[in-house]
Amino acid sequence: QVQLVESGGGSVQPGGSLRLSCAASGLRFGEYSIGWFRQAPGKQRVGIACINRYTATTDYADSVKGRFAISRDDGKSTAFLQMNNLEAEDTAVYTCAVGQFEPCTVLTRYPTAANYWGRGTQVTISS
Repeated sequence: QVQLVESGGGSVQPGGSLRLSCAASGLRFGEYSIGWFRQAPGKQRVGIACINRYTATTDYADSVKGRFAISRDDGKSTAFLQMNNLEAEDTAVYTCAVGQFEPCTVLTRYPTAANYWGRGTQVTISS
């Protein structure tokens, strides 16, 4: 059985940092591109970052560019999202998803293409 499990969420003050993890099991992790998504209350789910399989090249939404960094460790079957300079607008449930294809922007632009999803982790920015 395939499983994606996010961790690392929590509550931080504006300007703070968090590092999210997406741990995968039951699949050949290196064969999959990875995307991070978020959904704020009352808003649509949006893709914010992705990383390609094989090449590890990345893509970011304008809203997080320069503040967030996606990475992967295929030996650990885990992807990460380093989030810096967090703002109130970053408050959301963050989920990861994977797709056995490239480019990874297909995943973030068309989330229904994802093969598997995690359940999500809450990130709250409050002062």
